Formats: sequence, C-alpha cells, structure tokens
Amino acid sequence: MPFYYYFFLLIMLAIIFLVFRSLFLRKRNISVELFVKALRNENSGHFEEAVINYECALQEVKKIRFHSSLKNKIIEKLKVLHTFIEYKNNVTIKTGLKGNWNETEDKTTTA
Repeated sequence: MPFYYYFFLLIMLAIIFLVFRSLFLRKRNISVELFVKALRNENSGHFEEAVINYECALQEVKKIRFHSSLKNKIIEKLKVLHTFIEYKNNVTIKTGLKGNWNETEDKTTTA
C-alpha cells in the first residue's frame, strides 16, 4: 500500500476521534454542571458556595479549553460575587458595630 493510503487512513481516524470526543465532552461536561450548580446557589442566596462552585467550574474549563465563552462568563460572575460579598461584609460590620453601640446605650439608660 502506498504511503498516501496510510496518511488518508490516519486523517480519517483522527477526524472520527475528534468528532466522538467533542460529542462525548458535550454530554458529560463537568464544568457546565458546576456552573449550573453555582447559578442555583447564587440565586438562592448562598454566595460563598456559589464562589466555590464557580472557581471549580473555571478550573475544569481551563483543563478542557473548549468553552471560551463559558470561561468569560464565569470570570465575570466571580468578579461580581467577590464585589458583592465584600460589600455585604462591610455593611454587616458597620451595622454590627452600630447595633452594639445601641445595645450598650440601652443598658446604661435602663440601669
């Protein structure tokens, strides 16, 4: 058999392998499942869990290198969630201190 038959056979096998691989990865994509789980956590108000799931999904996307748009969405979601969590922590710290001052004032006035 001439060389070009082997070359043609190799090209066809590579194409078949890539098609099956892409179909298999679409059906069993862990990063998409983690992204959906993170969205559910975010919508239910569990922001810290959502950040963890988004970070895991981002690691999986980086391993596969298949979904660049999903990677961009995850990065933007992480930025927004980190900003929101930081804001929420600052608000609770300020209201927590204010609440403690009110409690001490109430105790001194009633005593």
